[in-house]
Amino acid sequence: MWYAFRPYVPAAKRRAQAAREVEKRRKKGQAVSPVVIEGRTIATTFWGKAWCDNLESYSDYENRLPRGRTYVRNGAVVDLRIHPGKITALVSGSELYEIAIHITPLTDAQWRGVKARCAGEIGSLVELLQGRLSKSVMEVVTAHEGGLFPKPREIKFSCSCPDWAGMCKHIAAVLYGVGARLDREPALLFLLRQVDPLELIAEAVPRAGKKNSTGKKTIAAGELESVFGIELAKPEAADRLAEPGVKGAKKRTPGRRKAATPAPAATVKLPAPGTADAAPHSPRARKGKAAENRKRKG
Repeated sequence: MWYAFRPYVPAAKRRAQAAREVEKRRKKGQAVSPVVIEGRTIATTFWGKAWCDNLESYSDYENRLPRGRTYVRNGAVVDLRIHPGKITALVSGSELYEIAIHITPLTDAQWRGVKARCAGEIGSLVELLQGRLSKSVMEVVTAHEGGLFPKPREIKFSCSCPDWAGMCKHIAAVLYGVGARLDREPALLFLLRQVDPLELIAEAVPRAGKKNSTGKKTIAAGELESVFGIELAKPEAADRLAEPGVKGAKKRTPGRRKAATPAPAATVKLPAPGTADAAPHSPRARKGKAAENRKRKG
């Protein structure tokens, strides 16, 4: 009975059908995002290839993936959208089929583990998304256990086709299509797993900081200069600029007077004994004056 298994549709016919469907939806003003593969290679960048390698590493999928590769290469994926925790798609087969794939979010514990193992190893978001990572970081993000890619038990899918197999060729085509899409937009992987890639970068900066009285982390002045390439004004220079009459001085806000700084204790230099600078009423001075008077009288 053909209603259980639809008649085979040649690849050329599927491509033509997919192209017509894309054009029809665009004429209606609907946004369509088909998967277009140039040549035989589905994915060429780190993230796209890592996604496909992850799929192919599970024996659960090995029987169905080959048909999916053929479908996606032939342009059968008419529309593919990646949302937080979900993938939706339209695939052209004997008919146009609707696919929904749900991906379990990365748990907080898993994400903390990834961040901890990658801390200080990723220099920038551009470096991360371009896949310019050290071998140790690549091993972390692609690991079967504790990595960024979903395992079979974290993937739930459905297709409107009559194939009741665990994974039909249409779903397999969509999963490969995700790999091709990550070639162009690698940040979509983080969206799909519902984590923020900037947190991987931020882990490197707080390590240089210290906690202040409010419990928030701060960066010491010397570290701030080296991180941002700036030269900070010295405290005494800042105080001088605050003094009235100095060019470039800042006006003081009324009611906020700077506390007076105690003047340093005066240093008194005592004259040498017997000199003219000695104190006039000291005993030594009086004796000297009396001797001078007696000499005059004699």
